[in-house]
Amino acid sequence: MNNISTNTKYVDPFGRSIDYVRLSVTDRCDLRCFYCMPKGYKEFEEPEDWLTFDEIERVISAFASLGIKRVRITGGEPLVRKNLADLTTRLSKVSGVEDMSLSTNAVKLAKHAQALYDSGVQRLNVSLDCVDTDKFREITGGGKLEKVIAGLMAAKKAGFSPIKINMVLMRGINDDQVFNMIDFCSEHNFVLRLIETMPMGITGKEATLRYIPLDEIKAQIAERYEMLPAVQRGAGPARYMSIPEKNINIGFITPISQHFCDTCNRVRMGVNGTLYLCLGQEHQYPLRDILRGGVTDEELKQHLIKALALKPEKHEFKEKPDNIIRIMSATGG
Repeated sequence: MNNISTNTKYVDPFGRSIDYVRLSVTDRCDLRCFYCMPKGYKEFEEPEDWLTFDEIERVISAFASLGIKRVRITGGEPLVRKNLADLTTRLSKVSGVEDMSLSTNAVKLAKHAQALYDSGVQRLNVSLDCVDTDKFREITGGGKLEKVIAGLMAAKKAGFSPIKINMVLMRGINDDQVFNMIDFCSEHNFVLRLIETMPMGITGKEATLRYIPLDEIKAQIAERYEMLPAVQRGAGPARYMSIPEKNINIGFITPISQHFCDTCNRVRMGVNGTLYLCLGQEHQYPLRDILRGGVTDEELKQHLIKALALKPEKHEFKEKPDNIIRIMSATGG
């Protein structure tokens, strides 16, 4: 299908090796978490504007020729995209791609876990902000916690490892749930990752009001448990600690209080083929029309090189909290 074969390591203008693509396959979701998608939001991309599986495979093949080794499938909620395992099967066979993972809310995971595992998806990140049924329903706009738990158990049975649980911390919403989440993840051998809220789009004001610096949470955990530095497989920015007493690793993702821009190794692609070079900046590069205009494989690779050169040095969530107008589900997780 393509003739791209040269595999070189791409280094951006600030000396960072870019080896990780977060690939959105839809901007739609079957939950309505208030910090991610505004109530009543309907400004979704039309399906005809989504990249096809053929187009996605071309882009990932071109990225792999530039040294991209890791691909994470995101959304919106990726499991609302039909026949997703067909795509992940194809991407797992792209030369140069060594690691493929999936971010999901797990609502539909029970049905798809085995097929995804068999297709080559190796690791899972599951968004889960609490294990309290009523609080979960409040945060997600009516979601059913039992569906998520069923999905997680199916993922364990299928063989996914590690399974990471992503918990966005919000003051007055779920900051009282941290120790319940530690117990839950310890029981099921999951990795818990705590994440600071980010001011994204029109939901950003609420996120700013609910923001908790994770050093505050880390101090609370340290009062109860001994914590030791830990290493955890993955390509993301989390800094890990272990709690030997609970046999669990906890990751701390701190885009606001301790940003990690100097080691950022990733780029995002929206479902419509737009590359977003930074989560906290508006630098972007649209690929859909280029793909549908008869571009050759080598020309596509040159477009990616131009796009990656636009990657900014850092975000400005603190300095300009109103800078980003797009919402998270439109960006690609």
